[in-house]
Amino acid sequence: MFRDFLTNWSPKIETPGDLRQAGALPYAVIEGRVAFLLITTRRTGRWIFPKGGIEPNMTPWESAALEAVEEAGVAGEIAQVPVGSYRASTGGNASVLIDVDLYPLRVTQQLDDWREKGQRLRHWAALDEAKRLLADRSLGRLAEKVEATYAASIVR
Repeated sequence: MFRDFLTNWSPKIETPGDLRQAGALPYAVIEGRVAFLLITTRRTGRWIFPKGGIEPNMTPWESAALEAVEEAGVAGEIAQVPVGSYRASTGGNASVLIDVDLYPLRVTQQLDDWREKGQRLRHWAALDEAKRLLADRSLGRLAEKVEATYAASIVR
């Protein structure tokens, strides 16, 4: 119970740069509906969105797009403004907390082969299913924001 509380509690504090990561929130329009691409973590198999450290000489959104290619095998149009952020634990004992800024990525290309293909699963899901599968409720709330924001701009 206490762990659940800490998982969903995210006070507004400034996080040092080395404890901040960037992630992509991959989405696409499939048959007129927004769908989200989820991937599994390598260690626990929980469903998440691609994320990782911000690469030297790259912007956070460029790093997020790179993570999407490496971890999920997708590329597309990345937003330069994050939809929001969430707090995640990192390390073997989950004792270090990091803040992850998520950048919406409208997927335009899905690769058959990618760097972490044999290490992760990927799955397209509508919002309701994505919210059920995602390991962190904060990720579901960010997916809701993407759907609300980008659904209005979809050309049908």
